[in-house]
Amino acid sequence: MPLSGPFHFQSSAGLDRRGAGGDGARADGSYLDREFGAYVVPVVLGHHRISGRDDDMLVTTLGSCVAACINDPVARVGGMNHFLLPGSPSGGEGHGVATRYGSVAMERLINDLLERGARRERMEVKLFGAARVIDTSLDVGAANAAFAVDYVQREGLSLAVRDLGGDKGRRIHFFPATGRAFRRLLRPEAERETVHQEMDYLQALRRSPLEGEMELFERR
Repeated sequence: MPLSGPFHFQSSAGLDRRGAGGDGARADGSYLDREFGAYVVPVVLGHHRISGRDDDMLVTTLGSCVAACINDPVARVGGMNHFLLPGSPSGGEGHGVATRYGSVAMERLINDLLERGARRERMEVKLFGAARVIDTSLDVGAANAAFAVDYVQREGLSLAVRDLGGDKGRRIHFFPATGRAFRRLLRPEAERETVHQEMDYLQALRRSPLEGEMELFERR
């Protein structure tokens, strides 16, 4: 069901068949999705991607983690990150490490957009994810959502869409040149796979020594 503005909710039909209806893979690993008429550029956990191409569509699946989709409508460039905090950003044990991971994920995306001609005052941010799908004593999704919203507000960025929380995983489709975004809820089997990947990643983050933490976010 379309909403006003460049953000749309859609049903979950066909969401978990990677490359369904698509072909024509490009050298960079993206592939044509005929439903959207665009090339799918996957954004995996711990990474970010930027583009100014009209035919690129950044895509990721989210459970408890967060994706920030940022676009400059004048420069017609945008990007998406996909991050998961290793602890609570609200204080206590792990506070400093958690906020550093989140800040690195946001700053690298923003800096790369600035290098491509974007300006901070024109950036529009859409936040997705942060569902409660990981069964731990800490509500990982809520912690990620709190950090993301606080970061956007602290940095004085424009928050255009806030689709956070709930108990269902999401698949996000983002057109970086225009800022259009689509959200679909994951089917149970796709959600289980996403949660498994997030749990493995979360354990890896918590085992990482503080001095090596930045290496987990690679520039893309």
